[in-house]
Amino acid sequence: MATVLIVDDDPKLLKMLQRTLAYEGFRVLSAGDGRAALTVLQAQRPDVVVLDWLMPGLDGLGVLEHLRAAGDKTLVLMLTARDAVEQRVEGLESGADDYLVKPFAPAELLARLHALLRRPAVTARDEMLVYADLSLNPMTRETQRQARAFGLTSKEYDLLHFIMRHPRQVLTREQILQEVWGYDFGGEDNVLEVYIGYLRKKLEAGGESRLIQTVRGVGYVLREES
Repeated sequence: MATVLIVDDDPKLLKMLQRTLAYEGFRVLSAGDGRAALTVLQAQRPDVVVLDWLMPGLDGLGVLEHLRAAGDKTLVLMLTARDAVEQRVEGLESGADDYLVKPFAPAELLARLHALLRRPAVTARDEMLVYADLSLNPMTRETQRQARAFGLTSKEYDLLHFIMRHPRQVLTREQILQEVWGYDFGGEDNVLEVYIGYLRKKLEAGGESRLIQTVRGVGYVLREES
């Protein structure tokens, strides 16, 4: 039985989510604001946190940043009325694992939670990934291009890790979104393209050749330029 912590300052929504998730077999914890959420998290170890962004006092982004700064890798699904791509990127860049815009259907929330819980965790048994002059160490999360080390955000790491596990294989947008974000953002969103741009900038910062190639109308592939 997975444990879910719901954090929202709307009592009606909080009660509805508690009832819905409990009915689906989840163990449910709740908090009405950011400070209360941190108190619960100190005493409990939920599998997923459903976290509202806009709350008085300590908001959801503040809670998320507090968790990630402490090295806490608990899965976090952000809830918010902010639906612009830039705001989605801000939440994901801060360490959120998924993002759901209000209002939403309970069935979609459940699908997102199940997708998050299916994600395989990176373990110490994962071997070093190397392609051409690019290397990624899953044990330390260190990345290097030739002798140049560079850092990645949580979502950039997840994206590069997935791509490097499939060298020379053309990956569709749908495959990448499903694996890295757990769902398809939709055909009109460009979040994947934004993150590919972030990765390319870091991978090519020393003047190195491009390794993540665009396959027009399909997706991306990790291969050296011909």
